[in-house]
Amino acid sequence: VLKSMKLPIDGLRSKSWDEFARPGAPAMDFVFTVCDQAAGEVCPIWPGNPVTAHWGIPDPAAAEGEAQAAAFHDAYRRLDARIKLFLSLPLDKLDRLAIKREADRIGRLRPDATTEAAS
Repeated sequence: VLKSMKLPIDGLRSKSWDEFARPGAPAMDFVFTVCDQAAGEVCPIWPGNPVTAHWGIPDPAAAEGEAQAAAFHDAYRRLDARIKLFLSLPLDKLDRLAIKREADRIGRLRPDATTEAAS
């Protein structure tokens, strides 16, 4: 899906959160978990105390057959809309708590509301 959207994919891979806990790991300002099943799990303590939010979406890899391609496109569409909404926030004018509140709100939006709001 990323390739079809003309996004660079070289070097992309799934990473364990352990990679970000090592000395010299890049500092993060924001961390968004997307695993649908992670909502009830305790997230690790991220170095640097970034703002965190859960933006759960169904795992497209769990779909089978022809439905899998549609599931990956749906996951892309949902995340793309949420990212656009987040990037539209006036981050330089919001304090940490307000950013957290807005990131959480974006993660709770219905899929159809997310796409409409990002348009």
